[in-house]
Formats: sequence, C-alpha cells, structure tokens
Amino acid sequence: MTTKRRAAVTRSVAAAEAVSERPDYRVEALAKGLRILALFSEQRPTWRISDIAAAVGMPLPTVYRVVMTLTSERYLEHLPDGDYRPGVRVLTLGGAALRSLDLVELATPRLQTLARECGENVTLGVLTGDRVLYLVRLRNANLVTANIQVGSTLPAVHTAIGKLLLAQLPERELAGRIRAGSFPADHGPNARSSLAELRPELAAIGRQGWAVQDEELAFGLRAVAAPVRDASGMAVAAAGVGVRSCDWSTQRIVRELRPVIAETADGISGLLGHRQP
Repeated sequence: MTTKRRAAVTRSVAAAEAVSERPDYRVEALAKGLRILALFSEQRPTWRISDIAAAVGMPLPTVYRVVMTLTSERYLEHLPDGDYRPGVRVLTLGGAALRSLDLVELATPRLQTLARECGENVTLGVLTGDRVLYLVRLRNANLVTANIQVGSTLPAVHTAIGKLLLAQLPERELAGRIRAGSFPADHGPNARSSLAELRPELAAIGRQGWAVQDEELAFGLRAVAAPVRDASGMAVAAAGVGVRSCDWSTQRIVRELRPVIAETADGISGLLGHRQP
C-alpha cells in the first residue's frame, strides 16, 4: 500500500471515528446488528441466540428480534439444529470487498501510468445501486474538477463510468436500479432527467463499448470511460479520464482519450483474467 493510500485510509478511519462520536449520527438498532454479525468467525462460525445474548450483553428478546431481522434479510441463516451462521449476503459483501481490494492493487499501476501520460484526472469506479463508488482517483493538481475522493459516490446517470456500467445491465435490473430519485436536481446543463430519456444513449453505449459524459455531472466537466472486465467477460468496474470542457471538445476526447483509456482498461481486464476475443 502506497503512502498516499495509507494516508487516505487513515483520514477515512478518522472521519468515521469522528462521526461515530456524534450521537445524532448513530443508529443503535444497526449497531446492535453489526455487533451480532461481528461474533461470527472461523473459530466459531455458528451461534445460538442465547449464546449471542450472553456474548453481546443484550436482553434475549432484543437479540431475538435482531437475529430474526438479519435472517429475513439473508444476513444470517437458521440451521436445522437451531444455530445460526452467516448468510449469503454476508458472504457476498465479503467477496465484494476482497475483489475490490484486489482490483485496486492490480489497477493502480496502470492508472498511474495513464495519469502521467495524459496529465488529466484518472478514476476507477464500480456500480453500487444507482451510484458510482470511486475506488481510485489520481488527480492532476492543476485542474479544478468535481470533488471526487476515494470512497465517494456520484449519481451513475450523470457520469461516464456510471452510464457505461448501467449500459451492461439487463433491462429488468436497470429498471430496478434507476428510479426518479436517481436523477438529482443538482447537475450539469446536459444531464438527462429520466430513464426514458437516458435509454437511447445507454443502448448506444452498449453497442460501442465506451461512454462520454458531456457536462452532465457539472458545468465545465467532461469524461470518457471504458469497461474493466473479469475472466467471465462481465464489466465489474470502469476506468475513466476526466477533463475540463474548455480544454477538450467531445470530438477530441473521443479521438485522443478514448483509445488510451480503452487500452488501460483492457490491460487491467487482462490482469483479472479476461481475454480479448
């Protein structure tokens, strides 16, 4: 882990600790559920409700309600002998975290090379719900752009990375993710305002395999993104380059930046086991 990344992690932890000290930000019911989930380990993968109550120091009725909620949401699984173990959603979250860490470690050197060569802002993001979660951001200090930090999220419908990843989704999943609230009022002059309005562009993105954001996120900002694929060919993330519109027309972006971001994304995909057809 680089010095900059350690510093970013330290800041994130400090911010989380600062928030946790403010009682108005704390959701006690959620905290109880997390404390219960934290009991499960390789040394003790299953627990009975009575043992959970004793371990966390909560009343048995409270633990029962929390465990029933976690079970109904598939974070816990009720076994025939009465014990509980982590459910499929916990396993999915853990796998996603590990994949994200692997992805960041594999992708960062190639993204750093691209950032040095093009002198622009370079990012790596994944789709979470209807937003893009940024895993890597390499910033050109001379450019004034959107305030994107590692770990921050932005509306997928207004970003190149987000639109690219949305374009890979089946129609039913797309409709389930994108609702009216996915289109915030605070946006750039060229932003779409509904899924119906966005669908033709997503169809074009799906055919061409790359996406451009043209002053949709904010005035004066443009970007281009290309998919990062795993061994199965699924687009698990996307890499992007963000620029100022006063320096880059969309035509120039497509002509000069699209090939290099596609080459970088393909290189990262290769590290994940993807083979080009």
